[in-house]
Amino acid sequence: MTTNPRPYTHALNRLKEAGLRPTRQRLALARLLFDNGHRHITAEQLHSEAMSQNIKVSLATVYNTLHQFTEAALLNEIVIDSGRSYFDTNTAPHYHFYCEEDGMLSDIPAEAVQLARVPNMPRGTELASVDLVFRLRRQSARSAA
Repeated sequence: MTTNPRPYTHALNRLKEAGLRPTRQRLALARLLFDNGHRHITAEQLHSEAMSQNIKVSLATVYNTLHQFTEAALLNEIVIDSGRSYFDTNTAPHYHFYCEEDGMLSDIPAEAVQLARVPNMPRGTELASVDLVFRLRRQSARSAA
């Protein structure tokens, strides 16, 4: 006879492996983030999801938790501009398309992009990562023809 794991087991294990104490709020937010595959989400969207599922958590706590998860390498933060950041549950190397009209962010596999040349780094530095976001606009009917 096999037993089904508790519904929060996956989220609990992710937090423990990252060295984060699994508080009630962290566990609830981790379940929303990680239990249904990879996704891109803003703090406001996650807060709204939490509230709709009767998870009592402030927007400030959501922001703090997302930044803690990012520091623990559970998430990547994609900064679109000074007022908009998305948090990505896919931490493998990849890039993004961003649609300016609707705010949709989608993944591009790393192997689909070729960087022909990387400039020399300033003395005393080394390349930590490359963040690449292709900004898109929908074609108008006139220009698509």
